[in-house]
Amino acid sequence: MRALMISLLLGASTPALAQHEGHVMPMPAKPVAKAKPTPKTIAKPVVKPKTAPAASATKPRTKAPAVKPAPMDHGAMNHAEMDQGEQQTAPINHSQMDHGMMDHDAMDPVAMQPDPRLVYVPNDETGPVSAANHIWGADAMRASREAVYQEHGNMQLFWFQGDRAEYRMRHGKDGYLWDLQGYYGGDLNKFWFKSEGEGSFGEPIDQAEVQALFSRAIAPFFDLQAGVRQDLTGPSRTHAAIGIQGLMPYMFETDAAMFLSHKGDLTARIEGEYDQRLTQRLILQPRAEVNLSAQEIPELGIGSGIDNLELGLRLRYEIVREFAPYIGVEQEWKLGGSRDFARLAGEDPSVTNYVVGVRFWF
Repeated sequence: MRALMISLLLGASTPALAQHEGHVMPMPAKPVAKAKPTPKTIAKPVVKPKTAPAASATKPRTKAPAVKPAPMDHGAMNHAEMDQGEQQTAPINHSQMDHGMMDHDAMDPVAMQPDPRLVYVPNDETGPVSAANHIWGADAMRASREAVYQEHGNMQLFWFQGDRAEYRMRHGKDGYLWDLQGYYGGDLNKFWFKSEGEGSFGEPIDQAEVQALFSRAIAPFFDLQAGVRQDLTGPSRTHAAIGIQGLMPYMFETDAAMFLSHKGDLTARIEGEYDQRLTQRLILQPRAEVNLSAQEIPELGIGSGIDNLELGLRLRYEIVREFAPYIGVEQEWKLGGSRDFARLAGEDPSVTNYVVGVRFWF
């Protein structure tokens, strides 16, 4: 009975075994995880150290040559598959970009040009005459330019100055002196007027004159002046006057003129002064004046050559810029033939004046 059961079991299992022996059923393959793409790395160039290593007795090791990284091909990069975190942190070396592959000919040259209205074209000296025309146009700037010219380049100004108005203390009778000047006009053309005079208290005025001059600017700091001069004391004289007035280098104020009288007498006068600021309000002013004559004029007590010479020193204090009192000293000498005329008239050819005065302008 046991043998019968074993035979039945072997018979039932034989087809199954034969089936497995001839036909091997494949097992389902385990799914393989998709590998992440490996990002390309950029080789960093070898940086040469700034300081050389210390000398050693042993033979220095040779460095491997720096590997020049290949140019980055942005077209072959799959940015969609890159990890977002890697895109944010991975540095991009723009120096390795292949600019030679760019098509510069396809760029629009007109679009790259700046707006010509905003271009400032420099000049060798002062720049363009009308730079604003490049932006706003000549028609729009014409009215503004005329207004600037009227307000800053063609204004008519009036100026008056009392350069010296002083009391003179000296041996004998004390005296007085005035030296006034002013102008009316613009930057280039002016009408100048001047007046000088002096005398002693209790006596007639020794000398007085007025001048009316047309002035034309011939340099940034000099005017050419021409006009008439009228003497108000002594024998009547009317002179034609021509001269220059201005500021010499190192800030020396100069006034030089020649006079030709209706009698044919030719004379000249040169004045110079310099303001040396000791403080912002305290000024020391040396001054010199010389008068010359081409011939003797006995009726005026003038000899040929140098008529007289004056040297002075004044110290003034500017209470305000327009009003400054001063004190000082001035020495006068009559020279040559004029000294002889002074002695014949009983006058001292050398006089020292101690002065107190005021300088003002408005």
